[in-house]
Amino acid sequence: MREAIATAEVGDEQRGLDPTVNALQEKVAELLGQEAALFLPSGTMCNQIALRLHTRPIGDEIYLHRNSHPVGAEAAGASVLAGAQILTFDGDAGMFTAADLEAVLRDPSDRNEPRSRLVCLEQTTVLGGGRVWPLAEIEAVLDVATANGLRSHLDGARLLNAVVASGVSAAAYAGGFDTAWIDFSKGLGAPVGACLAGSRELIDEAWRYKQMYGGAMRQAGIIAAAALWALEHNVERLAEDHANARTLAEGLADIPGVVIDPTTVETNIVIFEVPDAAGLTAGLLAREIELSRFGNRLRAVTHLDVDAAAIEQTLAAVRELI
Repeated sequence: MREAIATAEVGDEQRGLDPTVNALQEKVAELLGQEAALFLPSGTMCNQIALRLHTRPIGDEIYLHRNSHPVGAEAAGASVLAGAQILTFDGDAGMFTAADLEAVLRDPSDRNEPRSRLVCLEQTTVLGGGRVWPLAEIEAVLDVATANGLRSHLDGARLLNAVVASGVSAAAYAGGFDTAWIDFSKGLGAPVGACLAGSRELIDEAWRYKQMYGGAMRQAGIIAAAALWALEHNVERLAEDHANARTLAEGLADIPGVVIDPTTVETNIVIFEVPDAAGLTAGLLAREIELSRFGNRLRAVTHLDVDAAAIEQTLAAVRELI
């Protein structure tokens, strides 16, 4: 990957002259079953530009799961940048149903209510434990959205984990959405970047927000080259991360005091509960093992820098500390 970065052919991406950026955008658009794509510095920028593309600050309402990334990890960007109201769902493992969506839609003739405008899904679910939305459930939600004139957006930060775990193509998952994106800096192992895809008209408009939000770059081919390399070499190996995550989950389930159902671990995220999460987190960090903590819940994410030996080291440390 570093060799690809060093030898990348570059140009001014703002003028459409960076051949490596252009090649990446074309590859992602085809991969996601969309007309065009736009290379951006981060997945958060992908989400925020998409929310702005699909809504207007005239009382529009966005539908998301309560634990989704734009709700809890993007500094309330939807309210600040899009001027939109968010209505959240509870639901199993970061997912909601078509019936959930249908139940909250507003009466378009009632000027007292917000305007139902956009529904957003995460694939996989970031705080839902890396669970994979079944394609049939996604299609049911999109059917409700289409029937009621809503736009749709897919946060596909870990979409390729879902592809590898399920065998369903990225285009099948993402092609029915108005916009969708994938991240390169998570399981794919690139240092930076994400790519937002949609119709050519929407991506042309997204360029304006890329400029507005400070995401326009110059010789961005050096980082696009890393993303291209990742797509060509690091997708199938996501299965290794999934296997490591299952090993971790099964090992944790055998430790007294740890609460986890290993059968729910479908991809590379393992969430479990312990009585003293703060103490365990600190003890693990002292052993150079870093987990995220949410109350008494801990989240471990496997990736290409975590091998089978590291899983065994982690299990031994948790067992010792507990």
